[in-house]
Amino acid sequence: MSIKSLVAFLALFGLSAVNALAAPPKVEFVEGKYQIDVKIGGKPFTSYLHTPNPEHALPPNLVQTKPALHPVYGPSGIVMTRAYPFTEVAGESKDHPHHMGVYFTVDKVNPGDNTFWGNSKNPLPAIRHVKVKQMKGGNGKGVLETVSHWIGTDNKPVLEEERTMTFLALDDKTWAIDLAINLKALDREVTIEDTKEGMLAIRVAEFLTEKNTGRYLNSEGEEMEKGVWGKRARWIRLQGEKDGTKTGIAFLAHPETTNAPPYWHARGYGCFSVNPLGQLDFQTAHKEAEPKAFNLKIKPGDKALFKYRLVMYEGDWDKARTEEQYQAYAK
Repeated sequence: MSIKSLVAFLALFGLSAVNALAAPPKVEFVEGKYQIDVKIGGKPFTSYLHTPNPEHALPPNLVQTKPALHPVYGPSGIVMTRAYPFTEVAGESKDHPHHMGVYFTVDKVNPGDNTFWGNSKNPLPAIRHVKVKQMKGGNGKGVLETVSHWIGTDNKPVLEEERTMTFLALDDKTWAIDLAINLKALDREVTIEDTKEGMLAIRVAEFLTEKNTGRYLNSEGEEMEKGVWGKRARWIRLQGEKDGTKTGIAFLAHPETTNAPPYWHARGYGCFSVNPLGQLDFQTAHKEAEPKAFNLKIKPGDKALFKYRLVMYEGDWDKARTEEQYQAYAK
């Protein structure tokens, strides 16, 4: 090999090595009978618990009535979700057993007994996983598409849920889940009346509650539950500290989502939820002069889109930094 060829080879080899080092960590899926595990760079990120696992029974008189992402880890392995009711941990709260990891439900669906949000004790209503449409990993990004049916108390499907979950390694201190969820009416019009009991939520770990280190901040600069609950905002950030590490969750609402910017059902005790369909309840609670219901109606074959990003980050995210992340997501 000539000197010129050797130099060219070494330059190419060096460039390849740099590119290999710069490549983002691989997002991969491990499929089981009852769940799909998500890993980033070989480390656990979360598990999509789509079907109740009889080998991992919940506490007595409780049932899993919807798919859930649980647990959810931050980039360095800090658990960001409450363990209960899937696991019992000493000293952890056990209120609201229907708060299961990251979940998507709402009450008052074709009103009657279809209280999907609050049900964790009866077999119906329930959201049942039907199939996986796509499961594709890759460097820095993995996509999981699923279909579920919302089954009413009459044991008939009320809605079909088409969900795309994109798992992202944005950098070594920032992991994210993009959720695009379409609710499709089947053979009849579906009405979802306004209720604070919804919609896409994460029940956070104890250290992120306000009685511990958790502090809410929204896109309008308002803080804590007192400032953010029941108000419209583009995003809310919840930040705390665990074992000396500042870490948090940024919840971003895409401008294309239904009833944007949405309302937030964000509680200091640990229920962190975006709820665009709680308009009347929230306006009434804040004593607005003329509260008005949103009253979502979906005609047969039509869909309503709910689109959000959940970011698990490490570091100190102030208003400016969170807004920058929101703008990158929203464009």
